[in-house]
Amino acid sequence: MSGKGKKKVLVFGYGNPGRLDDGLGPMFAEKMEKLNLDGVTVDSNYQLSVEDAAVIAENDFVVFVDADVACTAPFSFQRVIPREHVSFSSHSISADALMALAENLLSSKAEAFMLGIRGYEFNEFGEGLSARAEENLEAAFIFLKEAIEEGTLSCHGDLSGTKKQSEGNQ
Repeated sequence: MSGKGKKKVLVFGYGNPGRLDDGLGPMFAEKMEKLNLDGVTVDSNYQLSVEDAAVIAENDFVVFVDADVACTAPFSFQRVIPREHVSFSSHSISADALMALAENLLSSKAEAFMLGIRGYEFNEFGEGLSARAEENLEAAFIFLKEAIEEGTLSCHGDLSGTKKQSEGNQ
């Protein structure tokens, strides 16, 4: 993604780092921020909120990053389709409802994706990731870093981790 028409990318990691693998989203955001990639903004929080629509509207692409308890390891990557919900809380909102809000109120044209990283341990309190979740985090990180650097983010649509990445991590 180089040149005059550089696309702006928002990477938004969310989850609770105090609940083990639920911290995958914030840990991903922390790693991405250290890269300091040109055109990439990184944000992180415990959950998505309606206020995030304003930041979304300023970008061409949005990648939501969260722990996933059900996807095939190491990760899934799916397009987020904006969908209005009948009701939502001002304290928490889903990615698809947030995208609809940004589109309807702020005329956002951002393409959005959900990067779900397979986690395993969520029922205890404590900071840190399980060993398998750390491996999945690294695979997801390499995938997204390369997609952003190569400018191929929108080409990926829906996929799970590649065969070589997913072998043995389930």
